[in-house]
Amino acid sequence: MFKKTTLSLIAATTLVASADTLTLEPLVVTATKTEQSLKETTANVAIITAQEIQERHYTTVTEALNSLAGISFVSNGGLGQATSLYIRGSDSKRTLVLIDGLRYNDPTGLTGAQLENLMITDIERIEVVKGSQSGVWGADASAGVINIITKGAQKGVHGSLLGEVGSFNTKKYGASVSYATDKYYLKATSAVVDTNGFSAQAPHGVDLKTLEDDGYKNTTTSFKGGYKINDTNKVDLAHTIIDVQTASDPYTNPNGIYNGTTKDTFSVVNFNHIDSFNEVNFYAKRSTFERRYLQDSYSPAFDGNVNEYGLTSKIPYQNGDFLLIGADIKSFEQLNDLNKKYSNKGVFVTNSNTFNDTTTLTESVRADTYDAFNNKTTGKIGVKHFFEKELYVSSNYGTAYNVPTIYNLYAPASVYGPIGNSNLTPESTKSFDASIGYKGVVLTYFYTTVDNMIDYNNGYINISGTSILKGYEAEYKKEILPKTLLSLNYTQLNAKDKDGIDLLRRAKENLKFGVDYYGFDKLHLGLFGEYVGTRTDIQYNPDWTTSKMETGKYTIANAIINYELSKTLSVYGKIDNITDKYYQTVTGYATSPRAVYAGLKASF
Repeated sequence: MFKKTTLSLIAATTLVASADTLTLEPLVVTATKTEQSLKETTANVAIITAQEIQERHYTTVTEALNSLAGISFVSNGGLGQATSLYIRGSDSKRTLVLIDGLRYNDPTGLTGAQLENLMITDIERIEVVKGSQSGVWGADASAGVINIITKGAQKGVHGSLLGEVGSFNTKKYGASVSYATDKYYLKATSAVVDTNGFSAQAPHGVDLKTLEDDGYKNTTTSFKGGYKINDTNKVDLAHTIIDVQTASDPYTNPNGIYNGTTKDTFSVVNFNHIDSFNEVNFYAKRSTFERRYLQDSYSPAFDGNVNEYGLTSKIPYQNGDFLLIGADIKSFEQLNDLNKKYSNKGVFVTNSNTFNDTTTLTESVRADTYDAFNNKTTGKIGVKHFFEKELYVSSNYGTAYNVPTIYNLYAPASVYGPIGNSNLTPESTKSFDASIGYKGVVLTYFYTTVDNMIDYNNGYINISGTSILKGYEAEYKKEILPKTLLSLNYTQLNAKDKDGIDLLRRAKENLKFGVDYYGFDKLHLGLFGEYVGTRTDIQYNPDWTTSKMETGKYTIANAIINYELSKTLSVYGKIDNITDKYYQTVTGYATSPRAVYAGLKASF
């Protein structure tokens, strides 16, 4: 039977229920650089489970993230087009994205992680830690951390197959196979998303059907393996390849051709040792990024890499309390036309104590040295207190920073004007949040300041002054009727620059809803969507002046149906944008009209 999954931030468990069973499974968070139960994690954390991903049949990681409070996104078109994610009003370049602990942020770009190319492929869970996290992770985590954890291998031989077809001649297919013993494990996964798509650009008033299509193909392949040397030592390794072809449009030409290719690879090897004193991890990681824009003679080849070496030591000392000590060395490089690099060395300490099984206090501090910027010391402190099993309060304060990318610093001038500025300095961020939770309801207030924000004005500059992003989140998730799960969250955001002017592309209000019904044997029905309030963008006029454009004030709803043919075979159908609502998240760029998909999943 299909199972429903509810996330209880109060009880720190995942409630998994079917028509006949009810079990409790503890949720573990690793985005804090060590395993902690959700109950004992003071940070403001949201988790998307494999069960939720499976039942909603998301295509992209961004779709899944958009179900959470405080998170929104905008995109320059459909699948594969440039996408920016906002956590509490801070955009993608201020969020550190990890795949099994590997950095996905691209040092050669401008927007941080290439979220448009992150498909849902064999994911166990997605952890989102909101608020400044530089005290743990260093640069690029001033808005938070997104940690994507892929599925491991179960003992024996296991596998799965997935196939889906739908609108815009879209095809999704993939396979996974694994083998594990008490001594070692091996796993391989490959998935393809291939679509003709629709036009990336869509001038207001123009019918999408009259414009050429901009297709997209993504092949994501991963390999994982591990060997248990003995009871105290083991080695794990992983390698992921994301291979992409994208068609889009040159600026102001929706029928033009602007093709690109991307090939990113991510590799890690980790040695784990556990003894009576501590648990130690030694690791080496490498992320490489290759991008080409085939029709643009002004764009250089974007070839970059991030190399990281480090260790962590977790030392428990009483009743679950622990001290985490670590150090890492990272180098960031862009090759080809720029051929520039810089390096970073960091050391960090996290201490966590739980008192009387009701109060947890966590402190982190990190010191970073750079060969291109001034040294940075950041930290965070958090506290969580349970008055009773289902009533708690928590609060977090952290400092953070964001360094300029290599492209920000050194990109050459072009026909579009000057770009790079080698005098850029890191941004500085401070964030605070406070939450109260009770029986499925969580209310949170957040307040973030950003100093010396990096922006574009005839080249990249630091803007003196302080930008302020503040607001509220309200979340509710509960079984309201037998076999009926209701999920609601609401975000109110006030994001302004140093002059008190609203930051663009951030919705002032966002309401998300979901209803899941499990009352029929082997059948699950779901309805979910969101309301986006006032949101402002700019459009460029023919004389290159700009004017503001409203891109919010709309509601989108999607439907899903899952049917279990057997314990190993299920089918599903989904409808996106049920009402065929016309809207744009970025002025002049298309979003999907009504779309229908059907799929099949088998496992063994």
